[in-house]
Amino acid sequence: MSTLQERVQGLRAEIERHNYAYYVLDQPSVPDAEYDRLLRELEGLENEHPELRSPDSPTQRVGAEPLDGFDEVRHRTPMLSLANAFSKDEVEAFHQRVLKGLETDHVDYVAEPKLDGVAISLRFEDGRLVQAATRGDGTTGEDVTSNVRTIRAIPLKLRRSGWPQSLEVRGEIYMPLNGFHAWNARARKQGVKELVNPRNAAAGSLRQLDSRITAQRPLAFYCYGAEAGDPLAESHYERLMQLRDWGFPVNPEVRRVRNASGCLDYYRAMEKKRESLGYDIDGVVFKVEMREQQQTLGFVSRAPRWALAQKFPAQEEITRLRAIYVRVGRTGALTPVARLEPVFVGGVTVTNATLHNIDEIRRKDVRIGDWVIVRRAGDVIPEVVRVIAERREGELEEFRMPSHCPDCGSMVEREEGEAVFRCTGGLVCPAQRVRSIKHFASRKAMDIEGLGDKLVDQLADTGLIHTVADLYTLDKDQVAGLERMGEKSAENLLRELERSKSPELGRFLYALGIREVGEVTAESLARHFGALDKVIEASVEALEDVMDVGPVVAGHVHAFFREDHNLEVLRALEDAGVRWQHVEPDTGAQPLAGQTWVLTGTLSMPRARAKSLLESLGARVTGSVSAKTDVLLAGEAAGSKLRKAESLGVRIMDEDGFSDLMESHGAV
Repeated sequence: MSTLQERVQGLRAEIERHNYAYYVLDQPSVPDAEYDRLLRELEGLENEHPELRSPDSPTQRVGAEPLDGFDEVRHRTPMLSLANAFSKDEVEAFHQRVLKGLETDHVDYVAEPKLDGVAISLRFEDGRLVQAATRGDGTTGEDVTSNVRTIRAIPLKLRRSGWPQSLEVRGEIYMPLNGFHAWNARARKQGVKELVNPRNAAAGSLRQLDSRITAQRPLAFYCYGAEAGDPLAESHYERLMQLRDWGFPVNPEVRRVRNASGCLDYYRAMEKKRESLGYDIDGVVFKVEMREQQQTLGFVSRAPRWALAQKFPAQEEITRLRAIYVRVGRTGALTPVARLEPVFVGGVTVTNATLHNIDEIRRKDVRIGDWVIVRRAGDVIPEVVRVIAERREGELEEFRMPSHCPDCGSMVEREEGEAVFRCTGGLVCPAQRVRSIKHFASRKAMDIEGLGDKLVDQLADTGLIHTVADLYTLDKDQVAGLERMGEKSAENLLRELERSKSPELGRFLYALGIREVGEVTAESLARHFGALDKVIEASVEALEDVMDVGPVVAGHVHAFFREDHNLEVLRALEDAGVRWQHVEPDTGAQPLAGQTWVLTGTLSMPRARAKSLLESLGARVTGSVSAKTDVLLAGEAAGSKLRKAESLGVRIMDEDGFSDLMESHGAV
């Protein structure tokens, strides 16, 4: 054998080892980049020396020229369907029939998930894949060999030794959920048709006449059985372990169980685990474990007496959309919700389903009166998957989002480029009430010690507070009467509330919870305007003149103070004795105005503190070095930013120099 042939065979063996580790053992042995490098090397060698190509080479998974159609394949052993059970009683009845048929008092079963994919039969001769066929009618299927060869989870050549000369493996081809969602994300970005659901996606991918299309689809495979001319293991479980050793992925959730009780325990466990699997299943399958017992039980009509599929409640159903209402979340986001004719799906009766946002409504073209497919998976909120357009009756009106919050009547805003509409009544909106009060009392805001989340929840649930202003009207008896609160605790809280009545203006602005106004931006607003009334009166253009405030934040601040409900709460705070401290507004040019700084490396002070000091002197702090950078503050272990600054001739300052600069301007 030549050195070239040895290299080609070595590459094939190494790639197949990595395939086995990835698809069968679920333990990737090399990074994707290294795998791709090996595959490219093998492709290059085979392209230069076509005589070295073989049908079972890993490079042959890319697909071939399109077919005119699929040939029919007659299955050597019929691909039978399974009897279904939908209740505990049906499983127990099945078990009793098995006990009676075997004349025994106990039976061992093999339990496994029932994948929601496409059944496939794979025929191997002398260890090489020679044919792949769909189930079809159970007797005759379609030859999809060229497509199946593109699926990396399916071996083209068996591993190790001991396999029968002729082997037929049965299993399920499916599309993992992460692959399905990634595919549809790309499709949306490219403006092309999305895949409907993982099962249809797998079936459609497998029936492509052009196998190059199949090769692009994220398909996977699990085997669940085998037939052979030569004997295989007598135990079904051991037979699966043999297949695993020969290179076939076997579902890691396969278990041995005993009697009906073991089957039902497995069903309940998989029902709980269903949503975390990463692929769709629609039930579980129980098979009598021992081959001899299977043969004794035999078959009835088109199904084996020794196997049963216990199905989960349906996850998708058809119903009619009667109305759309809008729910307001605790962040102020408005979510459209479909009001449905009641339908039993996913084990419960569903009357409402999320529509996510207006962009999703437009994309799916959902309208009131439509017949829709509703999906409910486990504990996931039911959603409208798609409209059945052919059942639409006449011209139905498009849905439009409201201009005012349905909970508090405040104006609704939508930031350009965002799908979400939001209520601007942050201080008064019932949906946002608890969140806004917790934020108001937090350490970086009004810093009301003792007013924790649980206490806020109690105060809100008992109706003692509705807005932040109500905090300052509480009395000792009201607070002391709450769970886990006595007179002493009540006195401490009231003392803290009294102390908080003179906040710095920046803290107070931050405490109001205006969207996207953080601590730094609140401080910048306070320094720029000096007084709250000037912030309230400021136009969008005036707000944009403030350091750190761009058009989006300026719009949020302006909208917040145009809302009458919010102004009412501010007046109520004043009436309760809250007096925010005015700040001497910045006048004239600040010493570092117009300068752009970048921070890098480890500093002795928190980076946020250094940034705040610079901004207090008028500097702008950015995250990356460019030709527009004026100064780089370099701490210990500065890296690529320092090198770039040096190459651009940017002034570099160490921390000692920074401290001297701050001290000279009275900023330390």
